[in-house]
Amino acid sequence: MKTAIILDLDGTILNTLDDLCDSVNAALSKGGFPLRTLDEVRNFVGNGAKNLIIRSLGDNADDENTEKTLADFKAHYETNKTNKTAPYAGMLEVLATLKARGCKLAIVSNKHDDAVQGLYNQFFKETCDFALGNCDFLPKKPAPDMIHYALEKIGKTVEDAVYIGDSEVDVTTAKNSGMPCISVSWGFRDVDILKEAGADVIVNTADELITAIENL
Repeated sequence: MKTAIILDLDGTILNTLDDLCDSVNAALSKGGFPLRTLDEVRNFVGNGAKNLIIRSLGDNADDENTEKTLADFKAHYETNKTNKTAPYAGMLEVLATLKARGCKLAIVSNKHDDAVQGLYNQFFKETCDFALGNCDFLPKKPAPDMIHYALEKIGKTVEDAVYIGDSEVDVTTAKNSGMPCISVSWGFRDVDILKEAGADVIVNTADELITAIENL
């Protein structure tokens, strides 16, 4: 069984969609731009906050609007990121089980690092050993650099590891990092998109994760 579990955050272990949508729309409203639906924001996330804002602005995404709206989004999200956010059903128990079996667990997210650390400290500090968000010194996923950095921090190698995520970005990240991927169906992408991206293993419940890891 793999002993290093690398986990995406948003849409994989933590349902952050409502708070992300609220902060996107707060920033858009402040700038006088059209608001976005929950389903639109769901499809925009996955490549970091700046890309989320560019996609949300659409035709209004020039440099000035993007930077101002991004700053407004981050400011709003910082104080509202746990209003509606919660771990997906069964995930805390699954993470605790994996930890009890001796696995090392790391969260790697394209969300800006300050937000990742806050969410990690609130929800996952007891079960996960390390968390890393988008930062200045490493390229974001699907580049493998963040994954390899996290493995180094938890004292594991690629051969020890499995990657768990909910999007096409995660499938590509796992391939680029040289490790197997388990995709979850409850996140921010539909199963058809995951299959099109090349997902080999897709689970539908948190409990199925442990079995999937055991079968690698």
